[in-house]
Amino acid sequence: MHLLTPAHWNDYELIDCGAFEKLERFGKYFTIRPEPQAVWDKKLSIQEWEKLAHVRFVSKSSSAGDWEKLKPMPEQWKIDYSNLGLTFRLGLTSFKHVGIFPEQAVNWEYISQSIKELNREKPKFLNLFAYTGGASIAAKAAGADVTHVDSIKQVVSWASENMQLSKFDNIRWVVEDALKFVKREEKRGNKYNGIILDPPAFGHGPAGEKWKLEDNINEMVKGVLNLLDEKHFLILNAYSLGFSSLIIENLLREKAGEHLQTGELYLQAKSGNKLPLGVFGRFKNF
Repeated sequence: MHLLTPAHWNDYELIDCGAFEKLERFGKYFTIRPEPQAVWDKKLSIQEWEKLAHVRFVSKSSSAGDWEKLKPMPEQWKIDYSNLGLTFRLGLTSFKHVGIFPEQAVNWEYISQSIKELNREKPKFLNLFAYTGGASIAAKAAGADVTHVDSIKQVVSWASENMQLSKFDNIRWVVEDALKFVKREEKRGNKYNGIILDPPAFGHGPAGEKWKLEDNINEMVKGVLNLLDEKHFLILNAYSLGFSSLIIENLLREKAGEHLQTGELYLQAKSGNKLPLGVFGRFKNF
């Protein structure tokens, strides 16, 4: 099993984590957010956290809350991922997110490298449950023909803004339930050289379709595997408490064979602890 964390990133840093919270730096702004996996004690004192932090997210329910401002900062700001030439607009949302999952930089690098190794003009790349488009833009930067699928229109608009900030264009935006899209692509016989899917534990499609990871992931993966071209790579990422990388191994092993890598993504805190942030499986055949 592989344990992977992003390389040094000038505009992002996990400072400390513990007591079900994490202290992060996004550009020049520091945030405190809930983190259910950080069950240990903080390394730094509460005073040190509050001295650094600009905002703290205060949960009002299991899915929403408010930002408490401790120092002046804007509602929106930008950061760069200079390794791949990407720029992201961040914002303080009511769902504790800021518009980026930093651990996913590991997948962006793998996508970029794999597309270049394919050594073909405009390989087709599909991003499912695509959020604000980090993987989509990384694929575009590497030369792919990209299709980006997410069920929330506002999030797709955010991804389009990130594409423009990164000075790229012509990503295909699809606002649709991911499973419905995959089934339709199967019927059409469409194929892709690269696919990433990062499904949530729970979710809803634009027409109220229900997604529950353990109920739907097997059907989804079988459909996605049918969309792979002869030369291909695939990443399956999952962030859900209690979801084992062995599940991903069982889902992908028959197709991937000896090429399969599985493991965990994590962020290394400056204070010392490692924060687990999901399991992954990936493979390539070319």
